[in-house]
Amino acid sequence: MPTSGEQQEAEPNHPTILHRDGSGSGTDAGDRSSPARQVWVPGPSGLATAACLKSRGVPSLVLEKDTCVASSWRHRTYERLRLHLPRCFCELPMAPFPAGTPAYPIRDQFVAYLDGYARAFGVEPRLGARVRAAAYDAGIGFWRVVAVDEGGGAAAEETEFVSRWLVVATGENAEPAWPEGVEGMEGYRGLVMHTSSYKNGDEFRGKNVLVVGCGNSGMEVSLDLCNNGARASMVVRDKLHVLPREILGISTFGLSMFLLRWLPIKRVDSLLLFFSRLILGDTEKYGLPRPKIGPLQMKSSTGKTPVLDIGALRKIKSGEIKVVPAINRFTGSNGVEFIDGHREDFDAVIFATGYKSNVPSWLKEEEFFSHVDGFPRKPFPHSWRGKNGLYAAGFTRKGLMGTSYDALRIAGDIADQWTEAFASPTAAHRSSDHGA
Repeated sequence: MPTSGEQQEAEPNHPTILHRDGSGSGTDAGDRSSPARQVWVPGPSGLATAACLKSRGVPSLVLEKDTCVASSWRHRTYERLRLHLPRCFCELPMAPFPAGTPAYPIRDQFVAYLDGYARAFGVEPRLGARVRAAAYDAGIGFWRVVAVDEGGGAAAEETEFVSRWLVVATGENAEPAWPEGVEGMEGYRGLVMHTSSYKNGDEFRGKNVLVVGCGNSGMEVSLDLCNNGARASMVVRDKLHVLPREILGISTFGLSMFLLRWLPIKRVDSLLLFFSRLILGDTEKYGLPRPKIGPLQMKSSTGKTPVLDIGALRKIKSGEIKVVPAINRFTGSNGVEFIDGHREDFDAVIFATGYKSNVPSWLKEEEFFSHVDGFPRKPFPHSWRGKNGLYAAGFTRKGLMGTSYDALRIAGDIADQWTEAFASPTAAHRSSDHGA
C-alpha cells in the first residue's frame, strides 16, 4: 500500500490507509483494485448511499463513530417513538418494510429495518471510527480523512484515509442543539436533560416537569410525561402549525403529496388548514397560534416541520399539559421565570430544542457547506453534489424521502466516474471536479 503523495499519484485508483505513525495498511480498505472512497455513516443516509453504490458495483468504506449501525435511532430516541409518516414514505432505496409492519412503525421496528437493510446489502461499517478532520488535498486530487479509533483506550490510534470521493452522510441531526445565553441556568439544581437522553416518563411520576420546545418531540415527550403521571408544562415561544396525523383516514402527509401533483402549494395549504380546523378546532385558543404562512410553505422556506398530532392536543385542551410562554430566566435552585412575569418551580427541565449538523467541526471546506448551520449552501434538489468529489446525503430537510433521493443521485454520479476510471484515470479526475 503506497504511503507517499508521489506513490498515490502514480496509482490513483488504489485505496490508501495511512496510520499516523507512517505505516501503510492494506487490511482495512478492501481490495486494492478499488478506487478509494469513504462514507461517514451515523444512520440511514450513509446506509442508503453505501447500498446504492454497491448495487451499481461500486464498493465503499463506511466509517461509523459509534459501535453499531443506526446508533442515533437505537440509543438517542425515546421509547414511545413512532414514525410520524406512513412506512411507504420512510423506506430506503430498493427495500420495502417487511410484510406485516404497521403503517406507522415503532422505534424498534425501524431499527430492525435498518439492521436488515445493512445485512441485505452487505454494508459492514468500520465501527468506532470517529472522523476528526477531512480536507481536500489539491496536490494529489484526493480527500484526506483522519479518523480516531474510539475503542482504542487512552492512546487512541488515528488513521488517515485517502479517497477520491467523500460522501458526508452525518445528516441534519448529528448533535443535540442546546439553547445559549439563558440567564441563571447554571444555578438551576433540578434535573436538566435533552430529549436525546429521554427514554420514558417513569422516573418523573408525580414531578413537575418543564419541556422546552413544542415541535413533534416536545409534544410527544409532554404526552408521555402526562401519561406517566407527571405534571407537564410545555414552552411555546413561536407560532406553529399543528395538523392531524390523518384526514378522513388518509395520511395528512400522503394527502399533501398527492394534492401537490395537481394544485399549487398555497391551495394545498388552504385545504390542510381547513381540515385541521374542522378536526382539531382553533389551536390559538389553547396557546398555539398559527403562523400566517401555510405549513407546506413554511416547511419549504424555513425547514420547520409542522406538528402531526397524536394525542398531545387533547391533553392540552383538558389542561393536563400546560402551555407556558418563553423562559426569561432561571431563578434560584428550582425556579423558572417566564417572559410574562410569572414564576414556577420545576423538578426537571427537558430541552426539546432539536439537533444540529456537526459538519463544520471536522470538514475543512469553505464552498459547499455553510459554516453557520453545517448544511449545503444550495437548497434541495441541488444540495447533494459539490466539487472535487464531495457529496452530501441527508441534508435536504425532507426526511427519509430526501435521503433516498440523495443516495440514488450520488451513487449514479460516482458509478459513472467509476466506470470512466477503469477506462481512463485522468477522465475520472476531470468528471469529479464538476460543481453541483
